[in-house]
Amino acid sequence: MTDSDAGTPEREPEPDLYDDLTGQAALVTGANRGIGAEIAANLADLGATVYAGVRSVTYDLPDEYERVVLDVSQEGDIQDALNTIGESEDGLDILVNNAGVGHFGNALHEEQTHHVDHSISVNLRGPMLLCKYAIPPMLRTETPRIVNVSSGMGALGEEQSGGSPSYRVTKTGLNGLTTYLHGEYADEGLVANSACPGWVHTDMGGEEAPRTPAEGADTPTWLARFRSGPGGRFWRDRAVVDW
Repeated sequence: MTDSDAGTPEREPEPDLYDDLTGQAALVTGANRGIGAEIAANLADLGATVYAGVRSVTYDLPDEYERVVLDVSQEGDIQDALNTIGESEDGLDILVNNAGVGHFGNALHEEQTHHVDHSISVNLRGPMLLCKYAIPPMLRTETPRIVNVSSGMGALGEEQSGGSPSYRVTKTGLNGLTTYLHGEYADEGLVANSACPGWVHTDMGGEEAPRTPAEGADTPTWLARFRSGPGGRFWRDRAVVDW
């Protein structure tokens, strides 16, 4: 499995960034390993209170995180996680939709139906429901930010060949969700962006991937620091790319 370069980068003006996230609350899904673990660590280092969404109470997490048991395919888990955050926080400043699954290789006519269902449930339905329940508390904060960890494999400008239809199409949908969030809520202060982390050496990316989790987490972490726009864009290596 490889991740596309997702088009030619376009440089935007330098955004205004938070250098200190003290007093801000962040929810990161899939926070126990890979890119999610790096994003969570970065946000914690910047002073944020990190709510680490993990599917099991047995997963190891740093002591300074707030653990929330969160299988993004389960609406009840999502509601419980936001209720837990609401018991301690006045709002939610940052949501990073990082949790994802990948089923790679087969063309659509060979794809197993349960792989299609699994991918839609985790990669697209889960982030949509998280946004549904997170947006009300987010809009109570000064600069709410949503970062969707997507993939160049879902970019419409790419050739879209080589199999992996469930992964590709759900990541295309995640980019569509980002565009919708910007169109619907930007006037209320929400800054929503997607990021392509590149092909990263994780359980999903495999051992041949050239990028480290820290490199993959760099742009999502940077987007989570935006004090204002731009929003509604797809980024790779801190530059806008086509989607």
